Amino acid sequence: MATILSKMGRLAFQQRWYVVLIWAAVLAAVGLGAIKAPAAVDDGLSMPGIESQKAFDLLEQRFPGETADTASATIVFIAPEGEKVTSPAYKQSIKDTAIALGSGDQVASVDDPLKSSAVGKDGSIAFTTVTFAVGSADLTEADRAQVKESISRAQDSGLTVESGGSALATGGPPGGMAEVIGVSIAAVVLLITFGSLAAAGLPLLTAVVGVGVSLASIIALSSALGLSDSTGTLAMMLGLAVGIDYALFVVSRYREERARGAAPEEAARLAAGTAGSAVVFAGLTVVIALAGLSVVGIPMLTEMGLAAAGAVVIAVLVALTLVPALLGFWPNAVLVRQARRSGRIAQAPENNLGTRWARFAQRRPVPVLLLGVACLGALAVPVGSLQLGMPGDESMPVSTTERRAYDALAEGFGPGFNGPLTVVVDAKGNSAPETAINRVVEEIGGTEGVISVSPAHVNDVGDTAVFSAVPSTAPTDERTKDLVETIRDQRSGIESGAGVSYEVTGTTALNIDIAQKVQAALVPYLIVVVGLAIVLLMVVFRSLLIPLKAAVGFLLSVLASLGAVILVFQQGHGASLFGVEQTGPIMSMMPIFLVGIVFGLAMDYEVFLVSRMREAHVRGDSAPQAITSGFRHSARVVVAAALIMIAVFAGFIGESDSMIKMIGFGLASAILFDAFIVRMALVPAVMALLGDRAWWLPKWLDRVLPRVDVEGESLHRDGPDSDPDASLAPEAAASR
Repeated sequence: MATILSKMGRLAFQQRWYVVLIWAAVLAAVGLGAIKAPAAVDDGLSMPGIESQKAFDLLEQRFPGETADTASATIVFIAPEGEKVTSPAYKQSIKDTAIALGSGDQVASVDDPLKSSAVGKDGSIAFTTVTFAVGSADLTEADRAQVKESISRAQDSGLTVESGGSALATGGPPGGMAEVIGVSIAAVVLLITFGSLAAAGLPLLTAVVGVGVSLASIIALSSALGLSDSTGTLAMMLGLAVGIDYALFVVSRYREERARGAAPEEAARLAAGTAGSAVVFAGLTVVIALAGLSVVGIPMLTEMGLAAAGAVVIAVLVALTLVPALLGFWPNAVLVRQARRSGRIAQAPENNLGTRWARFAQRRPVPVLLLGVACLGALAVPVGSLQLGMPGDESMPVSTTERRAYDALAEGFGPGFNGPLTVVVDAKGNSAPETAINRVVEEIGGTEGVISVSPAHVNDVGDTAVFSAVPSTAPTDERTKDLVETIRDQRSGIESGAGVSYEVTGTTALNIDIAQKVQAALVPYLIVVVGLAIVLLMVVFRSLLIPLKAAVGFLLSVLASLGAVILVFQQGHGASLFGVEQTGPIMSMMPIFLVGIVFGLAMDYEVFLVSRMREAHVRGDSAPQAITSGFRHSARVVVAAALIMIAVFAGFIGESDSMIKMIGFGLASAILFDAFIVRMALVPAVMALLGDRAWWLPKWLDRVLPRVDVEGESLHRDGPDSDPDASLAPEAAASR
C-alpha cells in the first residue's frame, strides 16, 4: 500500500500540470452537467415494510389520482382578541379570500371555512386548505404570489392570517452561511497550526475542489437516479470536513519529511506513502460507516449515506493526487517564513505539548482513564430518556408563519388537530361494505384518546374507505404514540366483527413507525459497521486489542454526544444559546446519523494517531516511547483537524432547519468528545496500561490478515534520495 501510494504521490508531483488540468476538467464537466440537469423531484420520506407505508400504498392503488403528492397550503384566519371570525366584516373578508384563492390556475380545490365547519370552538379561529393540482416543485412563483396576495388582502380587514403547508414552505437546504463560517474558522486554525498562509490555504482550496466535484455530481445525477434535494446536505458537510483534514495530514507529513532533510519530490513521495496510507484507511472506515446506512431500509437515508460516501472517496483522491501536485508548484510555500528565508527547516521539538501530555497520561493512566470515562458516562445519562420523532412546524421559530399557524390551530381545534391519524379500511370482498366501514369508524371514534372522526370517504368501486381520527394530544406527545398502538392492538377484534381490515397511516403514524424501525435497525447496523471496521483496523495496526479499544471509545463518545443532543433539544438545557425555540423529540434518524458518521470520523483520529505509534514501534521504539512519539508528531495536527471539523459542523447550528441544526450540534459535540477526551486522553492511558500487549496479535490471525505497510516501513528502508543540505536552497528564491 505505502509503495503504491508513494509512487502515485511522486507521479502527481512530477506531472503536476496534468493532474491539475484533469481535476479542472472533471470539475468543469460535472459542473456543466449540474447546470443542465433537470431539477430533482423530492418524492418525500418513504419506508418500505411498515404499516404506514403499506396503508399509503393502498390509498394510491384504490384512489388513483386522489392521493398524489400535490402541494397544499393551510390558511389560518385569527380574529382580534375578543372578536369572532363569524362577525359580518370578517365573514365577508374570509369568503372573498377563499374565492380569490380558488381562482389560481393550478388550484384544484378550496373551501369557504365558514361553510365547511372549519371554525374553532370559541369562534376566534378559522382555516381553509388550498389544494393544488401539482406538486410543490412544479408550482410557479406566480402561483405562490397569488396566494400571498390573497392573504395580504385578508389582513387588510383586521384579521391576522398565518399560513403553512408545502406550497409556501420557506425551508430548504443550507444557504451557504454555514459553510462560510466553518471555512473561516478552519482557515484560522490552519494558519495557527502551520504558520504559513500557503499551508493554510492549500487544504482549504483542495477541499473546496472536492466538495465542488461531489455536489455537482450529485446534482447532475439527482434527476436520473431519483435523488431528493436534501441528498447533498450530508455530502457537503462531510466532504468539506474530511477534505480539509485529509489534505492537512498530507501537508503536515510533507513538512515533517522536509524537516528531516528530504528534497521536495522525495518529501511528497514519503508523505503520500505514509500519511496517504492513513488517509486511505481512515477514508475506508468513513465509507463503510456511511454505506452501511443502507441496512436501515430508509431510501432517503441510503441515498444520503451513499452520496456522502462518494464525497469522502473524492476527498481521498484529492488528497492523494491534487495535494502533491500543488506542492510540486510551490514546494517551499507551505513552509514557515523563517525556513523559506534561512534555507533550513527545524524539526518538531522533542518536548512539545503533545509529548508532555503523552508522558503525563502515561504516568497517571488510571486517573486519566477514570476521569474521562466518568465525564462521558455522565453526559450519556440522558440517553435513557430518549424520545424519537420527526420535527415539524412545531419546532420552527415563532418568527415563522408556519409555527404561528401551527400554534393557532392547536389553540382553536385542540393539540391533536395538527396530527390527525388516517385510517384506511379495506372492505374488498365484503357483501355489505358500507355497514362494515361505518362500524370501523364508530369503534375507532369511541377509542379513548380520540376526540373526533371524520365521515368516511369511499372510493368509486366501494371497496375502500379512508377517514381521519383526531387525537386529543399533540403529534409528538408520547400519549399519541400509545393511542396509535391501542388502535392497532384492537384491530383483530374490530376486524373480526366488521369483516374488513384497516391500517393506520398519516404523518403522525408514519413518524412513529419510522422511529420504531430505526431503533430496531440500530443494533444490526452497529454489528455490521463496527465488525467491518474492527477487521479493517486489525489489518492496519496488526493488533487485536487496539481495534477493540477504538470501538469502545467510539461508543462512549457517541453516547455522550447523543446525551448532549437530548439535553439541549429534548430537555431544553441551554437551548436558547443554540437558537432552539421549541424542544421536543429527537429526530428519528439522529441516532443512526451519529453512529454512522461519528464512527467513521472517530476512526480517522484513531488511524492518524495510532499509526504514528505503530510506525515508531515497528522501528524499534518501546511501547512508552512509541506512545510519546505518536503524540509528538500527531497530537497538534489531530487537534487542529478536530477543531476544523467542529467548526464546519458547528456552522450548521445557525441554520433555521431544525433537523440540520440538530445534526450540526450532534456531530460537533461528538467530534469534541471523541478527539479531546477519547483519543487525546483515553487512548494514551489505555495504551500505557496495555504496554507491549497492545500490539499483540494471535499468530494464526497474523498469518491470515494481509500486510499493507501503512506505517511506510518499506519507504524508509530505502532512505531519502537527496542531499539534506540541498533540500531547500534551489527553490527558496523562486518560492519567494
